[in-house]
Amino acid sequence: MLRRRCNDDCLLAPYFPLEEVESFAVVHKVYGASNVIKMLQVVEERNREDAVKSMVYEARGRLRDPVHASAGTVFHLQKHVHDLLEQLELTRASILESKGQINQLLSSQKDVQYHDHQPKSTIFENAAIENGDIVLDDTILGNNLIEFPAEC
Repeated sequence: MLRRRCNDDCLLAPYFPLEEVESFAVVHKVYGASNVIKMLQVVEERNREDAVKSMVYEARGRLRDPVHASAGTVFHLQKHVHDLLEQLELTRASILESKGQINQLLSSQKDVQYHDHQPKSTIFENAAIENGDIVLDDTILGNNLIEFPAEC
């Protein structure tokens, strides 16, 4: 597979242990060992481990998708998040609509129950008898009493 092994003073040895030969093979195939060494030399030592992890991730992405590499995965995930946010908004709107319908039904039900339990009133409840005649209040009838001409 690989032509030579890394010795103890090799720059790559701390980042590619023998258990992770496959990771080095992927990075080597995409970048080449000498390019990986050049890239690591310009990175501060405290950041080299992260740089190697990034190279391995990007190299695997490049082998999986030569055109978009890991950016293709990022775009796919961003689209998925966008689709889920749209679905969430539709669900929230549906919930609000359902709550409105429930409130409307409860309100209608309360009105029906209120009217069913109210005593039935007649227009004669507030009527008065004066000199043997029944006198109705015009507010009970819901209109003004008709005024007749004086000559009647």
